[in-house]
Amino acid sequence: MIDLHLHLDGSLSPETALTLAREQGLPLPAGEAAGLRPHLTAPARCRDLAEYLTFFPLPLSLLQSEWALTYAVAALRREMAQEGLIYAEIRFAPQLHTRRGLTQRRAVQAAVAGLAGPGVRAQLILCLMRRTGEEAALNDETLALAPDFLGRGVCALDLAGDEAAVPTAAFAPLFARARAAGIPFTIHAGEAAGPDSVRQALAMGARRIGHGVRAVEDPALVQTLIDRGIPLEICPTSNDQTGAAPLPRCPVRPLLRKGAVVTVNTDNRTVSNTTIPHEFAALRRLGLTGQEEGRLLQHAAGAAFLPEGEKDKLRAAVRARIDKRGE
Repeated sequence: MIDLHLHLDGSLSPETALTLAREQGLPLPAGEAAGLRPHLTAPARCRDLAEYLTFFPLPLSLLQSEWALTYAVAALRREMAQEGLIYAEIRFAPQLHTRRGLTQRRAVQAAVAGLAGPGVRAQLILCLMRRTGEEAALNDETLALAPDFLGRGVCALDLAGDEAAVPTAAFAPLFARARAAGIPFTIHAGEAAGPDSVRQALAMGARRIGHGVRAVEDPALVQTLIDRGIPLEICPTSNDQTGAAPLPRCPVRPLLRKGAVVTVNTDNRTVSNTTIPHEFAALRRLGLTGQEEGRLLQHAAGAAFLPEGEKDKLRAAVRARIDKRGE
């Protein structure tokens, strides 16, 4: 199994959060995992994405040191390996980890250090944030340091944040520079905003679309995604929580049947109280067949931000898993 859309701050397990707080002398609203989980996990039904995002300040407060970032990435990789994953792309925004003196560069270096050792094979995606005005310079800094780490732990860029508040197209100049520098990127689009946001992301050169579930509101856009082979990083539980795509109307199977390149992801393991096995179990309850599951897994392998040779190895590993299950 593979997870291509996974935020570090939204995926701190309560156990990891407790360790980070204890080792750094930081306060928490509860001293045990069971009591802490409600402070890290959003309701099953949020009013909107904005409410969902209110569950990120607490884990972010624990990720403001090099040690914490290294530990958190390594712990997350170990957890995913225990669940049977074979590859993941973990995304985080370096600019959100500088409150206690870290530079963005040191934040990235610390996260990269967490990719070593036992655990699932993983790479990092650096998130730019939907910031404007004076804060936009933080995105410039992230973009400027990305080439130094590309292929050395970092595989791509992303644009994250509430797309309903700041439109995707506002960041076209930023991603034109990324494209010119040869940095691949995905963009959150078609989650809190509609199909136009996805169109804007495609026009900017996005190689993948984060979420993209609201593309189904525009059949012509869906056909464009199919024709261009643009992978969608759909996160069923998260999309249900935020109201972007209620689970009974999850578009994974309809899009798959039409020929779209669909992948299944967690978004935020802890904020959404989910795992990749949980996501597939939820889809099976909606009628997902073994053959469809195999196609989704192959799509994820093909969509990974990896060189073609490495991607072929990942496809082969996925195929071996599918064959072993007799699918």
